[in-house]
Amino acid sequence: MNHEVTIYTDGACRGNPGPGGWGVVLEANGKQRTLHGGDPATTNNRMELTAAIEGLKALKRPCRVRLVTDSKYVLQGMTEWLAGWKKKGWKTAAKKPVLNSDLWMSLEAESERHQIHWEWVKGHSGHPQNELADSLANRGIDELATEHTNRNFGAES
Repeated sequence: MNHEVTIYTDGACRGNPGPGGWGVVLEANGKQRTLHGGDPATTNNRMELTAAIEGLKALKRPCRVRLVTDSKYVLQGMTEWLAGWKKKGWKTAAKKPVLNSDLWMSLEAESERHQIHWEWVKGHSGHPQNELADSLANRGIDELATEHTNRNFGAES
């Protein structure tokens, strides 16, 4: 596991729930790659989780990863809460089902291939890669609107 990569992730939602997007910036060996996507009906937390999942999925081999997120939900979920949720059968301390457990399970599965150092950065604070991830997440939402418009173009009234 000699390959090192830094992944910056962000999720966005217009309305919560509402249309959402996710953005990822991957950096390794002086190169940068970006990814983004969207979902027409989602929540901000689901997009934050999806960004982390998609960033890790993009790695073709096990790596040492520095994953930087502005989501304390993602950070604390992976570093503090996950073990307890699993031990309790995906229930919270209040014995309620863990929200977004499908995505938490996917994130855990993707994480197992790598050595990950989870790091938090304050969102919208001028951090260049976080700002880029945010703009990619918003592009994911914007492209949903374009796809919807293109699908309806020429439709009879």
